[in-house]
Amino acid sequence: MPVNAEDLPVAAAPGDPSPPPGLLVTGRFDETAGYRVDRPDGSASWLVVWTTGGRGRLRQGAAEAHAAAGDLLVLAPGVAQEYGVAPGARNWRFWWAHCQVRPGWLTWLRPYAVGDGMYAVTPVPAALHARIGAALRRTHADARWTGTGAPPTAVDAGELVAVAHGTAARELALGALEEAVVLATATARTPPPPPGTDARVHRALAVIAADPGAPHTVASLAAGVALSPSRFAHLFTRQAGQSPMRALREARLRHAARLLESTELSVERVAAASGFVSPFHFSRVFRERYGVPPGAYRAAGPR
Repeated sequence: MPVNAEDLPVAAAPGDPSPPPGLLVTGRFDETAGYRVDRPDGSASWLVVWTTGGRGRLRQGAAEAHAAAGDLLVLAPGVAQEYGVAPGARNWRFWWAHCQVRPGWLTWLRPYAVGDGMYAVTPVPAALHARIGAALRRTHADARWTGTGAPPTAVDAGELVAVAHGTAARELALGALEEAVVLATATARTPPPPPGTDARVHRALAVIAADPGAPHTVASLAAGVALSPSRFAHLFTRQAGQSPMRALREARLRHAARLLESTELSVERVAAASGFVSPFHFSRVFRERYGVPPGAYRAAGPR
C-alpha cells in the first residue's frame, strides 16, 4: 500500500511504528520537553538524525548518546530504540530520515560505532554545519519530486514530512543524504595535533589525509608549509615517527581499503584512485600491509 506524508504522524509518539522498509521518509522537527519515541522492536529501517538545536537523548539496545547541535546519530534497524528531548533540555530541533542505507555508508560509519547498531558521529566541525544542513534540505526537497519538471528547490515550511515516491526521487534524496553522512564522517575525527607537534607537520598530514591519491612528493608537501625539502623531511620524521613518503603510502593503502570495501571499482582503478602508478606494485604493498591481495580483501567483505 502506498504511503503518503499525510498518512504519517507529524511527530512519532511512543508505540508509533517506524515507516515501512524500502521507503525514504524524511523531515525536520522541533520538539519540546516530554517528546519521546519508544520502539521496543526497533525500527524497520535505518534512522539518520542531525541535530540543529537543543538536546536529544537516544538509546539503542544498551548504547546511549546525547545529541547537541552538530551531532549526527545513525541507528540501525531491528534493535530496541528510544529517543526524545534530553532531560533538562527545553527542546530538540533536528532533521531525520528513515531509509535503507547504501552499503558503502557502513565503511564511513564504522569508526563511530558505540554498540548495538548505534553510530555517533561527533564532533562535526562547525565550518561544515551549513553545508550539511543544505544537503539535508535538499534531501527533503528531492524526496518530494514527482518526476515532472525540476525537483523542488526549497523546503515547504508547511510540509514537515516528505516521502520519496519512485526510484528517481528516492535515489536523488539518498544522494543528498549521503553527502551529509560523508561530510560528517570524514571530518568528525580529524585529530588535533598532539601537544608539541609543529603546526607545519600537522598541516602536511591534513593535506595527505584530504587527498591521499594526489601526486604528493616531499618537495610539494614541503612547499605547502614553506620549508625546504630536507628540513621538512627531518621535522616530519622526527614528529610523526615515520617519513613523509611512508605516511603517504599508509594513507593511500587505507584509502584503497575503503574503496575495495565500498565500491565495485576494479583493482586497477582502485590502485590509480589511491595514487599507485603500477597495479602490480599496489597489489604487492597491499598484501604486505593487509596480509591478503586486494581481490581477496574485497571478497572477505567489510571489516
